[in-house]
Amino acid sequence: MKSYLECWTEVAISLFSQALAGEPELVESLPKPLAAGAFGFAANLAGDVEGRFSVVLDSAILDTVLVGEGVDQKAGWSELLREAANAAAGELLAKAGKKCRVEKFEEIAGESKASCAFQLKAGERSFAILVRDEVRAPRQTAPSAARVDDGTAPPAGLSPGMNLLLDVELEVSLRFGSKELPLGEILDLGPGDVVPLDRNVADPVDLIVGDKIVARGEVVLINGNFGLRVTEVASPRKRLESIRCLF
Repeated sequence: MKSYLECWTEVAISLFSQALAGEPELVESLPKPLAAGAFGFAANLAGDVEGRFSVVLDSAILDTVLVGEGVDQKAGWSELLREAANAAAGELLAKAGKKCRVEKFEEIAGESKASCAFQLKAGERSFAILVRDEVRAPRQTAPSAARVDDGTAPPAGLSPGMNLLLDVELEVSLRFGSKELPLGEILDLGPGDVVPLDRNVADPVDLIVGDKIVARGEVVLINGNFGLRVTEVASPRKRLESIRCLF
């Protein structure tokens, strides 16, 4: 399952290459101390994951016009990193189903501790970037009378033995709509023909397992691919009942 750091890394690699002058390349590297004058920004996250995610940049990066001519370079980096932080939150929802939001985004002084490091290669020059990841799922405090979930129990509403099936991989698909057509019309279809569906563009789409609906949501684009942001979902028991034929 994707972490916020992994989502941020994917977003930053793509965003930097598109938004910065000269299409520089962001690659992972070994951490090393930054020179005096290093600066950075931190995003404070809340939701299904929470904590602080900070990015510190080599001060020399301000001497190169990467975020645009006539633009305050530090302000430009602030906006770019804010965009990356928000986009990573969207990716985390799309790829891991975890909701989070940037509650606060602020400038910080240079920090020496880092979870990972990158080199931003721009022409013959390269600049160090340190990332400190302090984003975690919030601690859940269980009531004293309740059994603590150790991660091995099936979702609420399922029988204990169902945990044996939880790793089974199933094919899911999205249904944007449907239409009944006479066989003659189907045989007459050709390139360029348009088949209207029974669903408005603003209506939610269905997430299908087998031939059953297990969730609904809205279509999103993720790095050029379609994705689904879930807005409605059946209970675990109903989802299992709807796909029992696959077992």
